[in-house]
Amino acid sequence: MPDLDIFSRLAVALAIGLMVGIERGWKARDAGDNDRAAGLRTFGLSGLMGGVAGALSLPLGPSILAAALLSYAGALGAFTWLEAQRKGNLSATTLVAGLLTFLLGAMATVGEARAAIAAAVSMTVVLALRSQLHRWLAALTWPEIRAGLILLVMTFLLLPLLPDRPVDPWQAVNPHEVWLLAIMLALISFTGYIAVRIFGERMGVLVTAIAGGLASSTATTLTFARLGREQPQAVDLLAGGILISGAVMALRVLAIASALNPALGAPLAAALGAAALTLAASALLLVFGAGGALPGDRRARLTIGNPLEVGASLKLSAFVVAITMGSQLARTVWGDAGVLGLAALSGLADVDAITLSMARLDAATGLAAQAILLAVAVNTASKACLAGWVGGRAIGLRTGLASALAVAAALLARYWAG
Repeated sequence: MPDLDIFSRLAVALAIGLMVGIERGWKARDAGDNDRAAGLRTFGLSGLMGGVAGALSLPLGPSILAAALLSYAGALGAFTWLEAQRKGNLSATTLVAGLLTFLLGAMATVGEARAAIAAAVSMTVVLALRSQLHRWLAALTWPEIRAGLILLVMTFLLLPLLPDRPVDPWQAVNPHEVWLLAIMLALISFTGYIAVRIFGERMGVLVTAIAGGLASSTATTLTFARLGREQPQAVDLLAGGILISGAVMALRVLAIASALNPALGAPLAAALGAAALTLAASALLLVFGAGGALPGDRRARLTIGNPLEVGASLKLSAFVVAITMGSQLARTVWGDAGVLGLAALSGLADVDAITLSMARLDAATGLAAQAILLAVAVNTASKACLAGWVGGRAIGLRTGLASALAVAAALLARYWAG
């Protein structure tokens, strides 16, 4: 290793230790020098010690690094134990932070220095947020913890086990995609629970709808429609959330199509912009007009008791799969009837696939724009139907009327733009 390189790496190791030491020293700034096991100097030297041990291990072998780590761990452990005896403090944070500082200092000299810096920054942030993390943990309930664990199992344990290919004769059912949709539905439900708890009913619904619209407006529609059936007093809020997610979807389609094929930007901008504006205006009218002039006991109240509705998410994902299979069967039996027929069928369940296909298709820009707009219109109408089917007549009427106005506005804007 060149001399200049080893000096710079040792400097990184020292900087890592000093960064952690600043945080630990500031926390114990009121304590005397003899009242703490480790502070700014100790952590700074710990990082440098790890760097030196790592540098020595390159010519002398890894046993040098192992011996240095064991010696350091023993010494720091002894001083931490003495501190615990004097203060009655059983925290192992200083010990763990010291060991990690030593290892990151060694990593800076023998491994990837940038990764060591990133890990050190992450560790310092975690140490600095001690009070906030403890308050957040104390505020958690067991259903919330259980919901988070279920989401992790669904995402990182079960999802990788499912085949990522169609398994039916019509090439319509992909188990990986079906389970991913169930995860998305559950995640939107969980996000809505957290958002309503943090921001309140109105802002919580808006935040969830925007996030859901970026991921899947169909999943958001199904989730909010289910809540609308369970809590009819909040139907205006939830219908507004469905419409906001639809507005975000329209803008997302415009952004994707324009990024992949800039020539599509102009033909799509007026129509999709008009649709998004109409949906957003209708949503805001519903959300902020939902009981705003009523006495407090008659205002809309949204209560999400279960943070994660896994069973409902699975049922709704199966419902979407049935629609997808029906579209695929119709396509197989009757054919595509051209690009526009394909767009209409695709729009029943998803707009991203047809948007990507049309943006990359070597076809006339006008035809591609028409296909994308048709898919968005069909998707908007189908989500209104889904909302009514899943959520009931009240939410269906609200979303249906606003969706019809949005489609009409898009048609007028398209005609006006030529």
